[in-house]
Formats: sequence, structure tokens, C-alpha cells
Amino acid sequence: MSRRIDIKAGEYLFREGDPPTSAYLIESGQVEISTLQNGQPLLLSVLGEGDLLGEMAVIDQSPRTADARARTDVALIEVDQAQISERISNADPIVRALLRGQLFRYRNALAQLRSGTSSESAVAFPAGQSHVDADGYDNSAVAKIWLETQLRDALTNGELDVRFQPIYEISKRHIAGYEALVRWTHPQRGPISPMEFIALAEETSLILPVGEYVLDRVAGAIARIMQSGDTSAPFIAVNMSGRQLAEADMLAAINQAADKHGIDRRQIKVEVTESLTLDYERVGELIERCHATGIKVALDDFGTGYSNLGHLHKLKFNTVKLDQGFVRQMLDAPRSLAIVKAIIEMVRALEADLVAEGVETEAQLAALGELNCRYAQGYLIGKPQSLDEVMERRRG
Repeated sequence: MSRRIDIKAGEYLFREGDPPTSAYLIESGQVEISTLQNGQPLLLSVLGEGDLLGEMAVIDQSPRTADARARTDVALIEVDQAQISERISNADPIVRALLRGQLFRYRNALAQLRSGTSSESAVAFPAGQSHVDADGYDNSAVAKIWLETQLRDALTNGELDVRFQPIYEISKRHIAGYEALVRWTHPQRGPISPMEFIALAEETSLILPVGEYVLDRVAGAIARIMQSGDTSAPFIAVNMSGRQLAEADMLAAINQAADKHGIDRRQIKVEVTESLTLDYERVGELIERCHATGIKVALDDFGTGYSNLGHLHKLKFNTVKLDQGFVRQMLDAPRSLAIVKAIIEMVRALEADLVAEGVETEAQLAALGELNCRYAQGYLIGKPQSLDEVMERRRG
């Protein structure tokens, strides 16, 4: 818990060598930070209102390396170790690495300043810090930066693979469309989980060109299917990330890809994950713009932790995708089956379609058909496929 501390002018907040119990935020007054150089006092800085002090020792749990004395009457807010540790542990690994490197360099510089030695006598990182290299960077953070660079190269070189998982229209017994899923096979590491590289792309501006890359591949796939003489006009659904929603004009990107490949833009369906629908205004605007041009919008992962009927009430989705957890349990758990039935009926009443995800058995598919669910998706219907596999199966 934070608490307020008052110290008088001339009093010490801490002395060199003291244990690092807390950091302090100066609310009012001034604090001098000093050390000894060749046995003589050396003023390092004077801190004032809004400045933080004592945090470095708390971060690396090292004894205080300087004295902190009140130059005037001072009011401080104590910041305990738990508050600092929690924020650092939740920070991006690269930010943690940069902080660690800066802290190491500060310690070295202060040690040289006190002793009057040169940088040639700088100390190395403490033993046991195997994840930190000689330049002060965390190896995991370096790996993350390196992976980002390689992802940029893969994007530039067209090495990301877009796969297509079929979506089955139950009553008509045919493949009505697909969901586009991007995959990356790293030259050294092999297949990298989408959760890892998509999350990395989300942290940077890369998610925007990745989204455009996927749209281009999707439009190209639709064009190839149509050029083969296939008149069923399948749709392909494309997932939208939070950053795309916030920073990119998704509709303009769809139009550009459709125009480039000469396809009907209405064959591209936008999927919005349920967590993003908390931004009703932005998603509502997107849906209205899409509907104005005939593009359909789906709500993905309905039934997960963010589920809220307000999403269906306030946002006019054309399709709702039911999370696979319900489908996998519905034949074994009567309550789960009742929930699936209620959701299907509710979605139909809203004049929208429902896609049941995670369908893996014929019994599940049959049950969904009896409940008047329109679409099914899952390994029973088909795993994510290359475009060549899609073309072969459509010909068959």
C-alpha cells in the first residue's frame, strides 16, 4: 500500500548501503542525491516535485548506491516493491530488457564515478544472469526483436502461407465458404504458432501489412476459384485484429484487393473477434460501411469470456460463430445442448446465420442439422487447406 511520508530539511531518506525497501515519488520539496568520490562528497542530482527516486535499487534488489537527503522539507509517496515488480513483470520483454540494460550501465557509470576509474574497468553482469548478454539485453527480448525482423522479411518475400478452412452449409450439404488462416514456417524453427507471431505483429505496425497480405491472397484465391468455372461463388472470411480496427481502413483494403483481382467484394466476409466488440462505436461504424457495399460481418468466438448479449443487440452482425467449447460438449452435457439450441434460435430470430465451430463427429453435425444450424466448421468438415487442395476438392 502507498503511504505519504514527510521528512524535514537535512534528514536522510536513505543512506548508501541501506536495503532497498521502497521507491519514492516526490510530492513536494527537493531531495539531494549524493555519493563519495575519492572520499569527498559528490552531488549527483537534485530532484523535485514529480520525480521518482530509489527505484533502481528496488528493481534489481541491490543495496542503495547513494545517499538521499532532504534539501527542503519534503513530502513523498512511498511506492513499495510489489507495485514496481508487478508493473515490470507485465511489461513487454523488450522493455524489460532495455530497462535491465540501462540499469546495468547506470551501475557501471556510478561505480566508475565513485572510484575515478575508466570504462575499461567496468564490471560484467552478475553471475546467474544467463538470459542477459554482455550488452545488457535479455536473450528472450533479442530473440523477439530478431523474430520481428524475420517476420518482416517473410512478409516482403511472400513466405507467409494463407490456408483455408472449409465452412459447410448443413442443409445444402456443400462447402459454402472458407475461413482464411495465416501460417508461417520459419526456416530454422519450423512452424511458428499463430498465437506467437500474430501477437508479435499486433505489438508492432506489422499487423497492418500482414492484414493486407492476407486480403490479397484471399482475393486472389476467390479469383482463381471463379476463373476455374466454379459458379457457386464461395465466400472467404478474414479475421480482423484490434489494431487493424483501430488504425486501418479495413473496407478500403478490401475494395483495393477486390479491384486488383477483379472479384465481387461481397465474397469477402469480415470476422471480428468478440473481445473487440466492446468498442461498439467503432465496430458499429465498420458494420454499417460494410453493409452499405454488401459485405457481411461475422462475430467470431461467441460464447467465450467476453460474451455479452449486448453485442448482438447493438451490433447488426450477419453471422455469429459459436465457440467450439459448446459444440464439443453438447452431446454429453444436456445443459450445453440446451444452450446451443437457445443460441441458434436467438441468432435466427435476429435474422443472422450461425456457424458452429469445432465440429469433429458425424453425431455433432447431425445434431446441429436437427437444431437448424446453418453452418458447421471443424476437423470433420476439413482442416485448413492450401489453395491447391481447395481447388482439387472443389473439382472432385
